Parts: sequence; structure tokens; C-alpha cells
Amino acid sequence: MSERRLIHIVDDEDAIRRSVSFMLKTSGFAVEAWSSGVAFLKEVKHLQSGCILLDVRMPEMDGLEVQKLLGERGIAMPVVILTGHGDVSIAVRAMKAGAVDFLEKPFDKASLLQAIDAAFDRIDQSENAAARAEDATILIGALTARERDVLEGLAKGLPNKTIAFDLGISPRTVEVHRANIMAKFDARSFSDALRIAFAAGYGQGV
Repeated sequence: MSERRLIHIVDDEDAIRRSVSFMLKTSGFAVEAWSSGVAFLKEVKHLQSGCILLDVRMPEMDGLEVQKLLGERGIAMPVVILTGHGDVSIAVRAMKAGAVDFLEKPFDKASLLQAIDAAFDRIDQSENAAARAEDATILIGALTARERDVLEGLAKGLPNKTIAFDLGISPRTVEVHRANIMAKFDARSFSDALRIAFAAGYGQGV
């Protein structure tokens, strides 16, 4: 069986930490609880990645400030905001800053699990994107410099004639390079080749 997924609960209310920890542990999650954002931030670089349940209103440092510092430190763990009644406008700000969801206290188990599922979906998508980018980079490495130039033009949606003009080669030579790219990528269609190019960062800024 795969390792249990980890939830970090960051909330200054002991009752919340205990009740949510129990709810999550009985649902099969591993849980680590933190009594303040300051304590969590002090250790976060050394922690196992997981989902963060982050309370908004805490002494010393509020949840929005914790979220901001996590982003500045490059901590990409998904955040679910916990709010008290009347904090919805704050929760919306947190969502705009990248939070996955927010839960208004008191929340039920189904809402909590739904938010956590969305958070772990984000982790899975991020990991899959990273794996695709790594695979694409390896494939790109097999191309010649000229083939990479042609691929950049194709990823920008340029026609063969424009690519040929920009590179000072004939349209026929562009076609040859394009065929070589397809072969090296083992791509069954042009769209397959484009997906690899996009995963490697080609064609951006257009």
C-alpha cells in the first residue's frame, strides 16, 4: 500500500487541531499539527510534502502572511484556508493568492475531504507536469540545433515558409527537419510533437 498522504494542520485553537486530526486520521491520512504559523514556517523546509490546512486568524502571524511567506520561500504545498464566520472576503484574497479552497468553521467531514482531494489533485497534476517536462527535455536533447530552431517556429504556429525565411533555409529543408523531429520524438501526429514542445517550454510568449 502506498504511503499515507500527509496533512499539516496550522491552527492556534487546540480543539480544532484535535478534532480535525481525529477526523483525518480515521479517514486514513497522516497528520501533523502546528499551533502557530511561526512554528510551522520554522520547520517547513524540512517537512514531508502534503496539504496545508491553514487558519486565517492566528496570533503573531495570520494565515495570509503565512501563505505569502510560503510562496516567497518556494514551498509549493497546496493550501486550504480555514476561516471563521465573516472572513469570506479574506478567504477570497487567499484564493486569489493560490489557495485551493476555503472552509468556513464549523465545517463538516465531507466538505473537508472534498477540499483535501482537490489539494492532492493539484499535487498530482504538478508532479505529472514535472515528469512530462523532464521527458520532453530528454527528447529535445536528441535534436540538432537547427531542428530545435524549426521546432520553436512550429510551436509558435508559424508556417513552413515563414520558418524557412527566418532561418535562411528552403521550405523543403524545413519539411525535412520537421520529419526528423517527428521521427526522433516517435510522434504519431504533429499534435503529439507539439505537446512535447510545449512541455519543454517551446512556443511561449506568443
